[in-house]
Amino acid sequence: MTIYDLKPKFQDLLRPIVSKLFNAGITANQVTLAALLLSIIVGLVLFFFPNPHLFILLPFVLFIRMALNAIDGMLAREHHQKSQLGAILNELGDVVSDVALYLPFAIIFPHAIWLILLILFFSLLTEFIGVTSQAIGASRRYDGPIGKSDRAFIFGALGLFVSIFPQLLFADWINYLFIILSLLLLYTCYNRIRRALDEFRTSSDNN
Repeated sequence: MTIYDLKPKFQDLLRPIVSKLFNAGITANQVTLAALLLSIIVGLVLFFFPNPHLFILLPFVLFIRMALNAIDGMLAREHHQKSQLGAILNELGDVVSDVALYLPFAIIFPHAIWLILLILFFSLLTEFIGVTSQAIGASRRYDGPIGKSDRAFIFGALGLFVSIFPQLLFADWINYLFIILSLLLLYTCYNRIRRALDEFRTSSDNN
C-alpha cells in the first residue's frame, strides 16, 4: 500500500478542474512543463537561499506538483492528448523535479550529504526500473513501499518540520531517518524488478 494507491480518489476531486483546463485550451504537455518549471524555480531558491524557514514551501509545492502530475495524465488519457513527447516529458519531468526539490536538503544537512545523494540515486533508480519494466513486456511499475508520491510526502513533511523546528538540523536521529529511507528505496527497486518479472512470466504463461 502506497500513497499512489489513493490516486483514483484524488483524480475524482480534480476532474472538474481538468474539464475547465481542457475547455480553456490547456494541453497535457503544458501542464507537465508547468510542474517542471515550478519545481526547478523552487529548488533553485532553496538551494541558493538555504534558510530553514523557506522549506515551508516544500509541502505546498509538492502537493501542487502532485496535482499537476495527476491533471496532465487525465488530460492525456481522458481528452485524447497522449503523445510520445508527452510520455518523455512526464518521465523526465519527474526525475528532474525530484532532484531539484530534494537536493537542497544536502545544503541544510551537510553532515548527511552522502546519504541524501544516495537517496536521490535510489529515487532515480526506482523510476528507471519502473520505466524499463515496459521494455521486457511488463507494465510501468509503480510498486512501493517508497514511490514518487511517498517521497513527496516524506520530504514535504521533513521540510515542514525543519521550517517550524530549525533545531532538527542538528538532531542525530535525522541520519537514521535517511538510512531507513535509503533501505526502503533499495527494497522498492528490488520489489519493482521482482513484480515486473512476475508479470512478464504470468503473461508468457497465459500466451
